[in-house]
Amino acid sequence: MATKLVIDAMWDDAPIDVSAEVNFIWSIANKLRGPYQSDKYKDVIIPMTIIRRFECALEPTKNAVVAQHKANPNYPAKAMYRVSGFQFYNTSEYDLAELINDSENLAANFKSYIQGFSANVQEIILSNDKGLDFKTQIDKMDKSNRLLSVIKAFSELDLNPQTIDNVKMGYIFEELIKKFSENAEAGDHYTGRDIVKTMVNILLAEGCEDIFDDGKIITILDQACGTGGMLTTGLNFIKRYNPTADVRLFGQEVNPESYAMCLAEMLIKGQNAENIRYRNTMEEDCFRDTKMRFVLENPPFGTPWGGKDAPEGMEDAVRKESLKGFDGRWGAGLPSSADAQMLFVQSAVNKLDDKLGRCAIIQNGSPLFSGGTSSGESQIRRWLIEEDLIEAIIALPTDLFYNTGIATYVWVLSKNKRKERQGKIQLINATGIYHKLRKSLGDKKNEISPEDRSVITKLYADFEENELCKIFKNEEFLYREYTVMQPLQRSYAITAERITAMLSKGALSSLYDEAKVAELESAEELGGKDQKKLEGYQEKKPLYDSIVAALEAAISDKVYLSPKAFEPVLADMLLLHTADKKLLNKIADGLSVMDKTAESQRDKKGEIIYDKETKDTEIVKYEEDIETYMAREVYPHIPDAKAFFEEDLSKKKPVIKTGAQIPFTRYFYEYQQPTPSEELEARFLELESAVSARIKKLFSGVK
Repeated sequence: MATKLVIDAMWDDAPIDVSAEVNFIWSIANKLRGPYQSDKYKDVIIPMTIIRRFECALEPTKNAVVAQHKANPNYPAKAMYRVSGFQFYNTSEYDLAELINDSENLAANFKSYIQGFSANVQEIILSNDKGLDFKTQIDKMDKSNRLLSVIKAFSELDLNPQTIDNVKMGYIFEELIKKFSENAEAGDHYTGRDIVKTMVNILLAEGCEDIFDDGKIITILDQACGTGGMLTTGLNFIKRYNPTADVRLFGQEVNPESYAMCLAEMLIKGQNAENIRYRNTMEEDCFRDTKMRFVLENPPFGTPWGGKDAPEGMEDAVRKESLKGFDGRWGAGLPSSADAQMLFVQSAVNKLDDKLGRCAIIQNGSPLFSGGTSSGESQIRRWLIEEDLIEAIIALPTDLFYNTGIATYVWVLSKNKRKERQGKIQLINATGIYHKLRKSLGDKKNEISPEDRSVITKLYADFEENELCKIFKNEEFLYREYTVMQPLQRSYAITAERITAMLSKGALSSLYDEAKVAELESAEELGGKDQKKLEGYQEKKPLYDSIVAALEAAISDKVYLSPKAFEPVLADMLLLHTADKKLLNKIADGLSVMDKTAESQRDKKGEIIYDKETKDTEIVKYEEDIETYMAREVYPHIPDAKAFFEEDLSKKKPVIKTGAQIPFTRYFYEYQQPTPSEELEARFLELESAVSARIKKLFSGVK
């Protein structure tokens, strides 16, 4: 069982400035102007940055690798890893600086140099199905006389891991992604390290005593890993406190540039390249047999998993997986096809270790409350709550992300809640805990400083209620949907208004429907079925007219307070026109209105019949007795109302009336007293006076 374990939040916070490196790389991008549009610079710059990063990493062991390859060209790859010191190598005698000495054969030699890399690196750089397909860019640059200047510039860029560690390289990569993908969807790539560090700090603040065991194997997954920033941050944190830990990183990513950069960094870190996959998480779980100690992720917001805007094949994959129920990843249901966020949440829970798993996942506001009672979103929330999987939800400040300023939340999910947290959910309002940036970075105007991170972590770990922290039983967020109706009390009369209302309700539409007849008559061509329908309407039109005429002739002020009193009168009045009981009932119903002075109608057993036209919906908290609720909210206004709980789970398509929502902002709402009218009037008069004075001064010299 988890216990409280607060870890120092002030970690790994030396300021990291990557402006020199990024500006230098961006200046190289400008060399591509002409043959390349600006949105295509990345096709060259990203692969070249990765190539130079690999080259710098391999430099200390390059001569040994080349010598070993010359001695034995068939030397096994895994053995060569030991020579290079990494899980990759390059057997070519060239490097970027050497290539420029033979400008006549530059393109051919450059291709030869790249082909000297181990197969896993070649796959990143050259593959056209899950890599960067760089070979076509070499020819394009060579043809446009850009290849020499680009290679020369990159040969002068220092990306040595000894001077540019993985964290700094991550910043460089993400700055490049920002520059090249300004129109990316919110949350797609750029989760600032201040946010990631806050997530990691909270996630590991308790329930993680085991991570300090010697040689402990710790798995971390990010299902939308981007360039690997969350994975790197989790690794660095754990290694800082337990250098002996065997931290294994897993990730899936669909953006080819982000995937390539992530995989490159994972290779340099010594991580298993097989654990970083170029695959859409919605289509496949690439690590089905591996449970994760931690899941960290920021999946994209508002990305469709189905419909015309979803990637081809995704909807089929999701629906096929959903058929497995809880043997698959979407056992709690499918949300709206317009947004995959709740699918990522379910998949994260599915991946967590069943005893110790913990997850921090960023969401926008929609998953907290979207969808009606029986919707997929509501039922997924219900499942998360009933399974006691939600530990905390933390509202972050706005304007934290590079490409969106919207409100976001960190969901902390856990399969090892400590005793005090069991059966409860903690809500933390951290929207005001931030510092302003001196200079905005895109939409990012705010940051969570180390001090801010400490405050947020303490709010979480203390687990005590205050103005920024609320703690509720799980049932607080569950509710039942009741149908409330009034007794069927209707008065009946034949008046001009009621005849018009009866016709608009369609009581006589089985005889004649003016709108449908007009539609059929205006059609260019009618099929056999529609032709028969039109002929039927035309045939019954005289009967329709005669019934309406008979009713209009019988208009009076007399009101009947029960169907028992009115129906015989109506039947006698229309005796010469129709004896169809169903039609007569429709006409009677159309001529009725709700009337609390009328008799309450009853069925054959003497039970009160309730009027479906008075149907209303009441949302009642799960633990509240319905009669208590009715006495407080309904009976004072409608004393004879009755509540019905119409849930029926036995049907093939169950009727679900128990739902869940987490209206976060409601719990932290503070009433603001409106400005008194007297004060507003005084302000208005002051402004009016000031404006008048300025106008007078402006035109004082005009005659």
